[in-house]
Amino acid sequence: MEKRRLGQSDLWVAPLCFGGNVFGWTADEGTSFGLLDAFLDAGFNFIDTADVYSNWAPGHHGGESEIILGDWLRRRGKRDDVIIATKVGSEMGPGRKGLSKAYIARAVEDSLRRLGTDYIDLYQSHRDDPDTRPEETLEAYGTLIKAGKVRAIGASNFTPERLAASLEASARHGLPRYETLQPEYNLMVRDFERDLAPLCAKERLGVIPYFGLASGFLTGKYRSKADLKQSPRGEDVEPYLNARGFKVLDALDAVAARHGATPAQVALAWLMTKVTAPIASATSLRQLGDLVVSARLTLAAADIRQLEAASA
Repeated sequence: MEKRRLGQSDLWVAPLCFGGNVFGWTADEGTSFGLLDAFLDAGFNFIDTADVYSNWAPGHHGGESEIILGDWLRRRGKRDDVIIATKVGSEMGPGRKGLSKAYIARAVEDSLRRLGTDYIDLYQSHRDDPDTRPEETLEAYGTLIKAGKVRAIGASNFTPERLAASLEASARHGLPRYETLQPEYNLMVRDFERDLAPLCAKERLGVIPYFGLASGFLTGKYRSKADLKQSPRGEDVEPYLNARGFKVLDALDAVAARHGATPAQVALAWLMTKVTAPIASATSLRQLGDLVVSARLTLAAADIRQLEAASA
């Protein structure tokens, strides 16, 4: 399968990333293992998680996703076959958040232990820490890279201003630079295109957006308020049940019909024309099978124009 480079790093990934937020939450260990096996068997190699997943679930404290992913890596013995991305910075508990040098040094050891590995391929700042200078954060990452614990770094949820400031600090002080950005981006949320996309293009950053299917809305399974009960994430898509949302679904249906595809496949295929590798999750082999086809779907220019006109 085609591989794409993550920024200017030496990491090359297939054009679809599996979102590990479901591991230990809406996908138990056995289901997660089956999904990961099938994902690799289909030719993909990129998996994204975070230390904080899934502390929002009752009784969870964070780390659940990394633990399941680590157990799978140990049992399958496929560490060298995958690119593992995780994140640091979101609140894990009292006094356990941010991008200070001291906290990153502590948090990375916890993630390495949970993942059962001695290195992380892509270590990402989950969200900006306004109380920490970019130089301090980048120095912390530099120490980890020199120690062989991290191969490359990325940013997530950064504003254009803070991302630019971090890249400038890297250049000015000879520090490691962010090679990727993980923004929210899909046919329903296109703010990324205004300022961040030009910056990423100029600086040659890889882009690995989350919510590629708008929390499932772009699969087409949510078309009324009654449909929201289908999933624990249903409430997240309620804001999309409006005229613009239905217009996007109509366009997805039309393009999907022309290609013998599904709306989800079309939505992800559109993203793949814009970014390095969108992130998408699945909780069943049927859902996963739907996702993996998207990497083999080639949209025509007319398809892209129709989708973008509907979502404008």
